[in-house]
Amino acid sequence: MDIIWELCKKYTDLTEEEIATIQGMSAVLQPLANLEDADIFIDCPSWDGDAIVVAEAKPSYVPSSYKKTVVGLLARKENEPAVARTFRLGVATKQMKAVTQENGRTIQSVEPIKNTAGDRVIGVLIREQRVDEQRQISERLHFSEQSYEQIANALSHMVGSNNWLTECIDEALLMVDRTGVVAFRNSLARDLYRQLGYIEDPLGQIYENVRLVDSVDDADQSGYSVIEITVGRHSLSVKRIQLESEDMAFAVVIQDNTWKKEQEKALILKSVAIKEMHHRVKNNLQTIASLLRLQVRRSDNEETRKVLGESMNRILSIATTHELLAQSGVDQVKIGEVILNIKNNTVRYFARPHFDVNITLEGDDFKVDSDIATSVALIINELLQNSLQYAFQDRESGLIRIVVTRGELYSRIEVIDNGSGYDVENVRTDRLGLSIVQTMVKDKLRGNLSVESGSGGTHVTFDFKNQIVDAASVT
Repeated sequence: MDIIWELCKKYTDLTEEEIATIQGMSAVLQPLANLEDADIFIDCPSWDGDAIVVAEAKPSYVPSSYKKTVVGLLARKENEPAVARTFRLGVATKQMKAVTQENGRTIQSVEPIKNTAGDRVIGVLIREQRVDEQRQISERLHFSEQSYEQIANALSHMVGSNNWLTECIDEALLMVDRTGVVAFRNSLARDLYRQLGYIEDPLGQIYENVRLVDSVDDADQSGYSVIEITVGRHSLSVKRIQLESEDMAFAVVIQDNTWKKEQEKALILKSVAIKEMHHRVKNNLQTIASLLRLQVRRSDNEETRKVLGESMNRILSIATTHELLAQSGVDQVKIGEVILNIKNNTVRYFARPHFDVNITLEGDDFKVDSDIATSVALIINELLQNSLQYAFQDRESGLIRIVVTRGELYSRIEVIDNGSGYDVENVRTDRLGLSIVQTMVKDKLRGNLSVESGSGGTHVTFDFKNQIVDAASVT
């Protein structure tokens, strides 16, 4: 407290009353740092236009972004634009990059601290999390994701002069005093009760008159209970938390899960629709393949039988992809499953009797969109079909390797056989299989195709974007 007083007197123009407000705020920093697993600071405006760090708290359970204390150091505008913006505009600033006093990179969320009259920003509350954190960083505090002990500890420090912090919470909050009256509610609680149909503000009312459920008050011995309820069209999670406070008896935290529930229902409906769509496409393709199979059986011309057989296999390769998509219920499928099914179908239709072929699938396995999966299925089908028909004509055995490598933007697939090879420069350009491969790689996958062939075999490589975005859909 003395440090805050000294720094504010030396570097700011805050009044004694305003400094006392900042001192009162500092009491909540450590519980807040532990609750959010983040570094928490209070900065005050300095004489020279920058800000001075007057208080700090480091999280107890995760590494801090700071090795040393930064209290007494300047926070420059160019390094911390979120702080500068909040001082300038008097509004909260969420999720902005910043450079620390130790030249580390963090993500800042900043809340203004105003004087009693509310007409001047006398400081800012800063929440910093490291850029290298793998977990998703929330824009607001989410009490529903914390343990009971953490919630109770934080709420106990938010009563009285620190009630302003409750506006940072992403849930509706009521605090009930020892007489059973709602002594505090944040703005989200006021708005939620209004949406539920309550005419009067819950603030100042007897809690019994505004409680949403009965059983939520039957807290267990730990002083904590939670129940899921539906009020009208709203799906709510209501928590009752006993407080260790002289004035406040307990708090009620209400999370509105209505949007989340609606999205879950929409996702289920979408999944069913996707399954049905892919199932119908698969059935139609299989019907076409069956008709081609009948034509193959009725034809006496070997060349015609060969062309129809190849066309039938291409259709079945696409049908296989839609079958996998129908099973998953989403518009994505594992690329390994696609290649494995294509491999089995191609061997079934094109491997010569008594020919020992070993086809291996190596490397990464990951999900791709249906458009990518269909194109990859056709390409792999053509490459395997080509190897089985031409690469091992005078051989009793052969090896074909399919290697999948995932990249950040582009992924790569290699099809490598140990056959007799062919002259790449003089290959016929009118061959339908080669034309399909080139068109699919270039136009559908937005990738590149490379073919190397010699006496040791053929090595075909093509790459593709992990996500294909249609330019017409980009606004």
